[in-house]
This record gives sequence, structure tokens and C-alpha cells, in this order.
Amino acid sequence: MRALLAVLVVASALTAGCFGGGEGLVDEEAMSPIWEGYALIDQVPHDDARTFATVDLALNETGNTSWAVFNRDYGGNCCEHYLATTTAGAILNIGGEYPVYSVDRGHDWDTWIPGMLPDAQCRTFVPTNPGTEGLGEGSIVQATNGDIISMSWFPYVGGDLKLDKFYAILYDDSEMSWRWCYNRITEPFYDRSWQVEVIGPIDSTLGSGEWASLVVSNFWHQTQNAGGQISVDGLNYYPIQFPDRGGGSADIEVDLGVYGTDLGPHWDVNKPHKEMRAFSVPSGGLMFPQYFDDGTAAFLDTTLSWNQVAMEFPSEYCHIDSMNALHCVSVQGTTFTHHRSEDGGLTWDTMNHSLDGVASSIEEWEFQASAGQDLFVLNVRYQDAAGPDVDMLWHVRGVSESLEADTLTYLGQGDLDSTSGAGNDIRFDFASLGILPDGGVVVAYHDSTHEDPLFAVELDLPA
Repeated sequence: MRALLAVLVVASALTAGCFGGGEGLVDEEAMSPIWEGYALIDQVPHDDARTFATVDLALNETGNTSWAVFNRDYGGNCCEHYLATTTAGAILNIGGEYPVYSVDRGHDWDTWIPGMLPDAQCRTFVPTNPGTEGLGEGSIVQATNGDIISMSWFPYVGGDLKLDKFYAILYDDSEMSWRWCYNRITEPFYDRSWQVEVIGPIDSTLGSGEWASLVVSNFWHQTQNAGGQISVDGLNYYPIQFPDRGGGSADIEVDLGVYGTDLGPHWDVNKPHKEMRAFSVPSGGLMFPQYFDDGTAAFLDTTLSWNQVAMEFPSEYCHIDSMNALHCVSVQGTTFTHHRSEDGGLTWDTMNHSLDGVASSIEEWEFQASAGQDLFVLNVRYQDAAGPDVDMLWHVRGVSESLEADTLTYLGQGDLDSTSGAGNDIRFDFASLGILPDGGVVVAYHDSTHEDPLFAVELDLPA
């Protein structure tokens, strides 16, 4: 009861004053809570199904929605999950060594088999080291041609040399098969990768391909602007030098396309983790908003050459959905601003999602948009002003018509403090989520019901 009361108090604080001047516009007695129009998308029971408190923000009314919950046995590790989805409805997770996936909303799970033969075109290849299971972590994303590009980093294995090992893992959609290749990384510490597709066709000194895969080290990239690796086949990676952030002159313009252009469903799932700080460009290439010190953007073109673009974005964190709408999210203090553009970033509609008065600080967050479901979601883990960390998820349904959130869901019990980074006893290192083709969200969270982070799959969806 105290937990429910806390939820209601927080919900009241979050919605108070949100609709200033709108009193009387909504006949609350004539409306039913939004979840009364939901239906259970999956009639087969899950092993661990839970209900989470969900707030109808129009009515300021709280109820429960159903979610299936999974622990580190389904692709995670001690501290995180790296979640993604595919256009066919698969859930992908490479929080640990190898991609783990489910094609039926979490009922059955399979994994890439490390004992399979390596790709014959690899420069070098070795099997993983027995006894080092549990040390790996990686990244994964579906490319716009249906391939799945992935990597796994194994730290400090190989005897006294303590060599980091980088395994490129590729699912070739045309052949419906997994392949892998061992790549030697020269830096002594690589860390969790962030990975993104560079839209092709690529024609570079490294070779040609339908796309390129860019991987950056969380550790090196954020601290020393280094640690980049790039591949044109998803298997063989080579170091790539990032430009100096001092920049020079902005010498090119990049066409971001026209809103309403149907780019195809892969554009709703190919978003990298926000910490990549980049988004794929439909006309070809990859954009890094606010990369240079003067606020201008860096652009990696289809020859895999760097350029400086005069265009300024409202945030480092952006994503183009399948109808060519551009979404960016910025955060100031405990208030998030969703920026959405239908003209390639020339003008923006904005909406604030505020935790002022509720959160003392923001721990982790992530977002994604799906034009196919006309949906935008924002996941936040925040430090409660009067207690432990809280995980929550805003749904903005009908985002092409309004940026106003319709629901807010509290993930788990919100009863556990955690801190990212090695050496901490309780860790939740980053937020992670994906959107399934049916509109269901897959999202990571952490509470006291398990020692390691969990993730949940949404089961109640609009009928």
C-alpha cells in the first residue's frame, strides 16, 4: 500500500500543472482510463509476468499493465542489457558474450553458437577462451538491408598478455546464417562498444559494401576521441581516426530528406544506443550532431571520409524514423525536451517531459521512435529526491499529431540504488530499449527482486 501511495503521489507531482489553461477541456467523467482500451498481445503465459503501475496522464489516474520480465540468463551480465529489435519481431540482447534472441516475444530463446566455423575470409580467427565466460559484452543492431551487425568484447583474456579480444558477429540476411571473425584490438582497454550502420553503398579505400559498420569504445571514445573501428563487411574491422573536435571550416551540406518518404521498416529499428551520439542518414553516410567545439556536426560520408557540416542540432542524441521524421532529445537538469522535425532539422516542434520536484538527478536514459507504430518512448532511471532510484517509461502514442505523452509507466519496484561503473557493488551501467513491430517496448530496469539488472517486454497494447 505504501508503494502504491508513493506511485500516486509521484504521478500527481508529474502531472500537476502540465496542461496549464486546459481545465475543462477534458470531460473526465466521460472518459475511461487509456488501459481499458488495451488487450493482451500474447495469450500464452510467460514464466515471469508482472504488473507495473501505469499513469493515464490525461486523467491523472493510475492502474496496472502487464509485462514479461527476464534476468541476465537471457543475454545480460552483472550490470546491463544491450537490447534491440528486428523488423521480423525478434528481441536481441548482447549484454553478455554472444547475441541471445527470441522470435516469439520471449517464450523461447536461442543464442549464436560460438563453436560454429569462423568465416573463411577473416584475417585471423581463434575460438573463445574456455573459463572466461561472463566477462564479455557487446552491441548489436539490424542494418537497413536486414543484416544484423554485432560485436563482442572479451577483456583481459589470453594468459599473461591479457589481450582484449574483439569478435565481429554477423547475421547475413540473404544467406540466413551467422558468421564470426576475431579481430585484434591494440588498445589495452576497449570497454562496451556502441555500434551503428553507415548507410551505403560504400566505396572506400577499405573496400565496398551495402553498408559500413562503425564501432566505438565507450571508454576511449568518450575520454580521448579514439577507439573507433570500421568494417565494410561486418567481419573485418580496421581502426578509424576521428577528426579533431576543434574542426576547421564547414564545407558541405547534407540532405536529410523529405518527411513522409517511406524509408522502410528497418529505419524504426536501426537506431544505435544514444551513447553512439550519431544517426544514420537516408541519402548515405552517418551524422554526428554537435561533434565539433563550435556546435557544428561531423559527417562520415560513403567514401568513409570525414566532413564538417554547418548544421546545428538541438542535441547530440538524434534518430530518423521510417517516415523521415527527425527526433532529438536534450536534457537540462531533470527536464527532457523531445525535438521533432519534419523538414530535416530546419524547424522543430518541442515537448518537455519534466521530473522537476521528483528527481534529484538523472542516472541513465534512452529513447526511440517508431513511425510504423506512430510511437515515441523515453525511458529514464532517476534518483528519487526522497529515496532510491526509479525506472520509468513515457509513451507518446500518435507522435505525428502530438508530442504530449499519454502514459507513464513505473518499471519494477523502484526500491534499489545503483551506480554505473566498475567497482560499484550494485551496478546499472546504462539504459537500453527497443520497440517491436507490434508496438511493444522491450526495456531494461533494476529493482531489488534480482541482484542484476532485468528487462521487461510489454504485453498490454492498444487493441
